[in-house]
Amino acid sequence: MNKTFPIQLNPALRGHWLHTLPLPLLEAGLVIAWSSGFIGTRFSIDYAPALLVVFWRCVVVSLLLLPFVLRPLRQTSFRVLLKNAAIGLLAMAGYMTGVTQGIALGVPAGLAALCADLLPLGMALLAAACLGERLAPKIWLGLILGLVGVLTVTHSVLGLGDAPLWAYGLPLAGMLSLAVATLWQKRASDASTMGLLPNLWLQCFVSSFAFALIQGSQGSLAPIPSTGFALSVLWTVGLSTFGGYGLYWICLRRSSATRVASVLYLSPPITLLWAWVMFDEPLSWQMALGMVISAIGIALVMRAERR
Repeated sequence: MNKTFPIQLNPALRGHWLHTLPLPLLEAGLVIAWSSGFIGTRFSIDYAPALLVVFWRCVVVSLLLLPFVLRPLRQTSFRVLLKNAAIGLLAMAGYMTGVTQGIALGVPAGLAALCADLLPLGMALLAAACLGERLAPKIWLGLILGLVGVLTVTHSVLGLGDAPLWAYGLPLAGMLSLAVATLWQKRASDASTMGLLPNLWLQCFVSSFAFALIQGSQGSLAPIPSTGFALSVLWTVGLSTFGGYGLYWICLRRSSATRVASVLYLSPPITLLWAWVMFDEPLSWQMALGMVISAIGIALVMRAERR
């Protein structure tokens, strides 16, 4: 029988300063930080292979956080550590490898980003098909409107490219990997007992081995001695990992998976704003219209969930 799952505040956040911040403020930060990942990739490809930057991004995060997470990690059961490690592999290694390798094989960046932006709809379909969750019609309408907005924004940069046919499934597989990780994290109550920093450290740590295996099979893992490479790693460490993934898991603990994913419909237009500021790429009224349509869809999702 279909069932719904009420939104409850995670016990780990009760009394925490994150609980005092308005959720819309956290979601706004999430959209900005999540969009920075695409800009970081765009910036880094001129200096190094994308997966090499991602590998060193995980290494740097693991080294920075290790002194602060050793004690809570020792106090966490092996079963919970194993579960969070698996979630991290799906959320980080699965998602980023699918998107970046698809682009490396010739899938156009716009099409790969569109597959990644299907996350809200993909998550809703997975929850309905596999978990029996029932979503209100207005939530489905909001998700579809959000997707229409994304298509409006990215229409001018979409193309088929010359990649082998199977490569087009890689960005879609990456999106589904993050969707499964999100639903697993939301449903597994013991997985959420870990603090944010230990969880982030564990996910980056295990993902670094996956990236090392893939990148090592294609080339060297040695860092490239250049300012551009160093800036690329620092950008993705600060904004994309601590900001993007950090706020993603925080918002997920404060709200529903559907709402958090739907907010990411705003990442394409925000990414284009980043590109306009940093790379002087042109903006258009079509992009603004798409952003408005996505915002209306997100508002429908939030309003339906409040009811």
